[in-house]
Amino acid sequence: MKTLTTLFITITLWLVAIPQAFAASTTRVYSSGILVLAFLGFCALIVVVQLIPAIITLWGIVKELVAGKDKEKEAKAEISN
Repeated sequence: MKTLTTLFITITLWLVAIPQAFAASTTRVYSSGILVLAFLGFCALIVVVQLIPAIITLWGIVKELVAGKDKEKEAKAEISN
């Protein structure tokens, strides 16, 4: 019981001694112009457009893997007959 009390006191004092973290001030107003937003939007559009073929290719690979397993089972069944 004494070790539990000592452990509890130690942890409590340790937690009290840790300094508090202060968040950064967010009082600054966003002052970038419309051109900066347009540029960032264009960059995001490029990323999204490049993701479309990648997703289609990934879908095709997964589809062929699933279909390939079925074809392999059919081939084994034909050989055994």
